[in-house]
Amino acid sequence: MLSKIQQEAKEVLTNYIEKNQLRKTPERFSILEMIYDTEGHFDAEQLYINIKNKSINVSRATVYNTLDVLVACELVTKHQFGSNHAVYEKAYGSRQHDHLICMECGEVFEFCDPRLHQIKQTAAELFDQKVRNHALTLYGNCQKEKCPNKKK
Repeated sequence: MLSKIQQEAKEVLTNYIEKNQLRKTPERFSILEMIYDTEGHFDAEQLYINIKNKSINVSRATVYNTLDVLVACELVTKHQFGSNHAVYEKAYGSRQHDHLICMECGEVFEFCDPRLHQIKQTAAELFDQKVRNHALTLYGNCQKEKCPNKKK
Protein backbone atom coordinates (compact mmCIF):
# COMPACT_ATOMS: atom_id res chain seq x y z
CA MET A 1 0.00 0.00 0.00
CA LEU A 2 1.44 3.35 -1.05
CA SER A 3 1.57 6.23 1.42
CA LYS A 4 -0.10 9.53 0.56
CA ILE A 5 3.30 11.06 -0.31
CA GLN A 6 4.18 8.07 -2.52
CA GLN A 7 0.84 8.30 -4.32
CA GLU A 8 1.28 12.03 -4.92
CA ALA A 9 4.86 11.51 -6.12
CA LYS A 10 3.59 8.84 -8.51
CA GLU A 11 1.06 11.35 -9.89
CA VAL A 12 3.81 13.97 -10.35
CA LEU A 13 5.90 11.42 -12.26
CA THR A 14 2.93 10.33 -14.38
CA ASN A 15 2.15 13.94 -15.32
CA TYR A 16 5.81 14.65 -16.12
CA ILE A 17 6.09 11.54 -18.29
CA GLU A 18 2.92 12.38 -20.20
CA LYS A 19 3.83 16.06 -20.63
CA ASN A 20 7.30 15.18 -21.95
CA GLN A 21 6.11 12.20 -24.02
CA LEU A 22 8.35 9.72 -22.24
CA ARG A 23 7.68 6.02 -21.91
CA LYS A 24 5.56 5.11 -18.89
CA THR A 25 7.32 1.96 -17.71
CA PRO A 26 6.70 -0.10 -14.57
CA GLU A 27 10.46 0.04 -13.86
CA ARG A 28 10.34 3.81 -13.40
CA PHE A 29 7.56 3.50 -10.88
CA SER A 30 9.33 0.66 -9.05
CA ILE A 31 12.44 2.84 -8.75
CA LEU A 32 10.34 5.76 -7.50
CA GLU A 33 8.69 3.55 -4.88
CA MET A 34 12.07 2.19 -3.74
CA ILE A 35 13.41 5.74 -3.36
CA TYR A 36 10.40 6.86 -1.34
CA ASP A 37 10.87 3.86 0.95
CA THR A 38 14.49 4.97 1.55
CA GLU A 39 15.49 7.31 4.36
CA GLY A 40 18.39 9.71 3.97
CA HIS A 41 20.91 9.97 1.17
CA PHE A 42 21.78 7.21 -1.27
CA ASP A 43 23.85 6.81 -4.39
CA ALA A 44 22.79 5.23 -7.67
CA GLU A 45 24.76 2.06 -7.01
CA GLN A 46 23.16 1.57 -3.57
CA LEU A 47 19.75 2.07 -5.16
CA TYR A 48 20.54 -0.45 -7.90
CA ILE A 49 21.67 -3.05 -5.34
CA ASN A 50 18.56 -2.48 -3.20
CA ILE A 51 16.36 -2.94 -6.26
CA LYS A 52 18.17 -6.13 -7.24
CA ASN A 53 17.84 -7.42 -3.65
CA LYS A 54 14.06 -7.00 -4.00
CA SER A 55 14.23 -9.17 -7.17
CA ILE A 56 13.07 -6.33 -9.40
CA ASN A 57 14.46 -6.77 -12.89
CA VAL A 58 15.94 -3.35 -13.72
CA SER A 59 19.20 -2.56 -15.46
CA ARG A 60 21.82 -0.22 -14.01
CA ALA A 61 21.28 2.11 -17.00
CA THR A 62 17.55 2.28 -16.23
CA VAL A 63 18.34 3.30 -12.64
CA TYR A 64 20.63 6.12 -13.81
CA ASN A 65 18.21 7.28 -16.52
CA THR A 66 15.26 7.20 -14.12
CA LEU A 67 17.21 9.21 -11.54
CA ASP A 68 17.76 11.88 -14.22
CA VAL A 69 14.00 11.97 -14.90
CA LEU A 70 13.17 12.13 -11.18
CA VAL A 71 15.62 15.00 -10.68
CA ALA A 72 14.12 16.84 -13.67
CA CYS A 73 10.60 16.60 -12.26
CA GLU A 74 11.85 17.59 -8.78
CA LEU A 75 10.91 14.35 -7.04
CA VAL A 76 14.56 13.70 -6.18
CA THR A 77 17.40 16.06 -5.33
CA LYS A 78 20.93 15.38 -6.52
CA HIS A 79 23.90 16.49 -4.42
CA GLN A 80 27.62 16.45 -5.21
CA PHE A 81 28.86 17.45 -1.72
CA GLY A 82 32.25 18.55 -3.01
CA SER A 83 33.12 15.35 -4.83
CA ASN A 84 32.48 13.71 -8.17
CA HIS A 85 30.29 11.17 -6.41
CA ALA A 86 26.60 12.07 -6.63
CA VAL A 87 24.16 11.25 -3.87
CA TYR A 88 20.41 11.65 -3.98
CA GLU A 89 17.49 12.07 -1.63
CA LYS A 90 13.74 12.19 -2.07
CA ALA A 91 12.45 15.73 -2.43
CA TYR A 92 8.65 15.63 -2.63
CA GLY A 93 6.99 16.01 0.74
CA SER A 94 10.32 16.42 2.51
CA ARG A 95 11.06 19.38 4.72
CA GLN A 96 13.58 21.92 3.47
CA HIS A 97 16.94 21.33 5.08
CA ASP A 98 20.61 22.03 4.58
CA HIS A 99 23.76 19.98 5.03
CA LEU A 100 27.01 19.97 6.95
CA ILE A 101 29.56 17.56 5.49
CA CYS A 102 32.46 16.32 7.58
CA MET A 103 35.58 16.39 5.41
CA GLU A 104 37.30 13.95 7.79
CA CYS A 105 34.79 11.12 7.91
CA GLY A 106 32.31 12.00 5.15
CA GLU A 107 29.28 11.98 7.46
CA VAL A 108 26.37 14.15 6.29
CA PHE A 109 24.48 16.09 8.94
CA GLU A 110 21.12 17.63 8.08
CA PHE A 111 19.90 20.78 9.79
CA CYS A 112 17.20 23.40 9.46
CA ASP A 113 17.54 27.01 10.57
CA PRO A 114 14.53 29.34 10.27
CA ARG A 115 16.84 32.31 9.64
CA LEU A 116 17.53 30.90 6.17
CA HIS A 117 13.84 31.29 5.33
CA GLN A 118 14.12 34.98 6.22
CA ILE A 119 17.22 35.32 4.02
CA LYS A 120 15.38 33.68 1.09
CA GLN A 121 12.44 36.07 1.53
CA THR A 122 14.73 39.10 1.68
CA ALA A 123 16.65 38.04 -1.43
CA ALA A 124 13.41 37.33 -3.30
CA GLU A 125 12.04 40.77 -2.48
CA LEU A 126 15.33 42.53 -3.23
CA PHE A 127 15.68 40.96 -6.68
CA ASP A 128 11.95 40.59 -7.46
CA GLN A 129 12.19 36.81 -7.69
CA LYS A 130 10.20 33.83 -6.50
CA VAL A 131 12.69 31.50 -4.82
CA ARG A 132 11.79 27.91 -5.73
CA ASN A 133 14.47 26.19 -3.68
CA HIS A 134 17.92 26.63 -2.27
CA ALA A 135 20.94 24.58 -1.30
CA LEU A 136 23.36 25.35 1.49
CA THR A 137 26.21 22.97 2.16
CA LEU A 138 28.75 23.59 4.88
CA TYR A 139 32.03 21.66 5.11
CA GLY A 140 33.82 20.97 8.38
CA ASN A 141 36.39 18.77 10.04
CA CYS A 142 35.40 15.96 12.36
CA GLN A 143 36.17 16.69 16.00
CA LYS A 144 35.12 13.27 17.26
CA GLU A 145 38.18 11.58 18.66
CA LYS A 146 36.78 8.08 18.17
CA CYS A 147 34.98 8.65 14.87
CA PRO A 148 34.72 5.23 13.17
CA ASN A 149 34.85 6.76 9.67
CA LYS A 150 37.75 9.13 10.25
CA LYS A 151 40.58 8.77 7.76
CA LYS A 152 43.73 7.40 9.33
